[in-house]
Amino acid sequence: MNRREWKKSRLTERQLKNRKIISIIGIAAGVTVIIAAIFVCLGVFGVIRIPGSNGDKDQTAAVDAIEVETIEAEAGAETENGTDTMAENGNDAESENDEDSDSDSEDDAEDDGSFDREKWLASPPVVKGLYVTGPVAGSSRFDEILSIIDSTEINAVVLDVKNDEGNVTFKMSSGHPSDIGACVGYIRDIDATLQELKDRDVYVIGRIACFKDPVLAEADADCALKTSDGRAVTDGEGLAWVNPCNETTWEYLIGIAEYCADIGFDEIQYDYVRFPVGDVAAQADYGVELGDTDKHEYIEGFLQLASERIHAKGIPVTADVFGTVIGNEVDVGMVGQDYVKLAECVDALCPMVYPSHYGNGVYGIPVPDARPYDTVYAALTSSSEELSSVDISDRAIVRPWLQAFTATWVPGHISYDEEQIQDQIRAVEDAGYESWILWNAKNNYTALK
Repeated sequence: MNRREWKKSRLTERQLKNRKIISIIGIAAGVTVIIAAIFVCLGVFGVIRIPGSNGDKDQTAAVDAIEVETIEAEAGAETENGTDTMAENGNDAESENDEDSDSDSEDDAEDDGSFDREKWLASPPVVKGLYVTGPVAGSSRFDEILSIIDSTEINAVVLDVKNDEGNVTFKMSSGHPSDIGACVGYIRDIDATLQELKDRDVYVIGRIACFKDPVLAEADADCALKTSDGRAVTDGEGLAWVNPCNETTWEYLIGIAEYCADIGFDEIQYDYVRFPVGDVAAQADYGVELGDTDKHEYIEGFLQLASERIHAKGIPVTADVFGTVIGNEVDVGMVGQDYVKLAECVDALCPMVYPSHYGNGVYGIPVPDARPYDTVYAALTSSSEELSSVDISDRAIVRPWLQAFTATWVPGHISYDEEQIQDQIRAVEDAGYESWILWNAKNNYTALK
């Protein structure tokens, strides 16, 4: 074999070896590709999770893609049935779409955190509450309140947020009250106080005294209520009022309520949501043409606006009213609280049916303070009659204030202890109502122990 033949034979052997190597590599690569493909398929359909993948998100996307394909196929099949079928089913399809749209709108309304008044009115919380001032809530005496809650049927607290003197009872991190120095801070840690109550499943109502506010009157001349000759309109205690017709005043009161909703209060209760009375008040300059019959329109306007804004925060709005405005047009004209119309503005009405607040002979009772059951029952029976004209689905619930104090200034008064409190509660229930709140300005509720 010459050199050329030997070289040719060597090239042939090398080529054969290379071909074998290439074949082996090709087979290995093919197997690798097949195995990888199997793993990818298993990962897509959720059987295994591929490291570095999006996991559940990819799995959901794959399922969604399958569902979309199915829907498109079904839509295609419907289209193939022809225009006659679509025309025949057109109204039904539109109806179904409308129902779906309505359902989506309802879901959106529930999801946006706003207050569902109709649902709340159909099943309101049963409140058995106590009034608590800021100084008591911020002191060791608060333990007494908690002890009463732990040992009785009390399940709610009406906590002063802005009291009769215009002071906000805790520090606000921002807002107009903080800017004008209204935040006194009796309650050092409002979050902790709310948490203590929530831990006991207590329903917490924030009380805001409205138009009786010497702090705002001093800080903002535009809000202050004055006579035509510039004198401040004050009450019998010398406390100044602000103008119920002024929308700047409204915004101040609504802003405090919105803040309370944000930090966890369950409900806002507006007190002193009325016009002032007395000789000086009769000379007040409201900046608008105003007769007694017009006053209620401003009170209703404020509460409607407040309710709209606070409902957007997800909680209800209630209003304290004089018990004497029930069926009494004279009192309605003086203070601007129209009981029937207010029932459509707020979610709960809290009439102050304290027996001591009724004059002798009212409801045919010689001394109402001396007959707590009869007085409260008569007032709430009258309440039912007054509100019967309002559709129940749009009618505020009634949650009366009851007397937990002795009215020593009333001629013929009696002492109020456990028996007199229970008499009033029994009257509430007999009149067809469930909820009530006890008022004692000094927060002395030892009669309940």
